[in-house]
Amino acid sequence: MAREPADEVFSALADPTRRSILRAVAERGPVTATALSGDLPISRQAVAKHLVLLRDAGLVAADRAGRETRFTAVAAPLDDLAAWAEHTGRRWDDRLARLREQLATSPDHAPPEGPDAMGSVARRARS
Repeated sequence: MAREPADEVFSALADPTRRSILRAVAERGPVTATALSGDLPISRQAVAKHLVLLRDAGLVAADRAGRETRFTAVAAPLDDLAAWAEHTGRRWDDRLARLREQLATSPDHAPPEGPDAMGSVARRARS
């Protein structure tokens, strides 16, 4: 199965340290790994490795000037993920609405009513 670009973004964002680094890059603007490591409880080398993964996922851009590389946040992959989440959420909302309709019209699966509706469902399931 081929990996999609979103897979790398999700993978990069799965690590809390990388999320912290991305947040710091976004808030501080162009920043070096050395400057970031001063604010984090990890080494400069660890920050640099995380930045490489963020860059590979398209979440930061690197601009090299002499011996320094400055990183800036890139919003496009996050915008793409937000659009994906909205689309996926809408599809699930549609599916759940159809299921609710089907259950509401089925005499065997009428939705429970009353303030203790969920409890009555649980009691029926146990009996």
